[in-house]
Amino acid sequence: MPRFDGTGPGGYGPGTGWGMGPCGAGRGLRRGFGRGFFGRPRYAYQDPITSKEEKVILEQEMQDLEDELKAIKTRISELKDQK
Repeated sequence: MPRFDGTGPGGYGPGTGWGMGPCGAGRGLRRGFGRGFFGRPRYAYQDPITSKEEKVILEQEMQDLEDELKAIKTRISELKDQK
């Protein structure tokens, strides 16, 4: 919330932003749903996601994190080999 007053970005209410601030823990979990040009919502109201959609989102997020961890471990291994 830009002003921490519950109005969300553009005054459209909570849950309409990217989830990158302190309320969204910087995770941006719902990115891609109901987003307009440059992150502005297309509609003032956003339908809640279903359990199935949330599962798909969380599985993708988990895969992304696993890929990132693998890349970090690979880079650490490369740096150890340089010594």
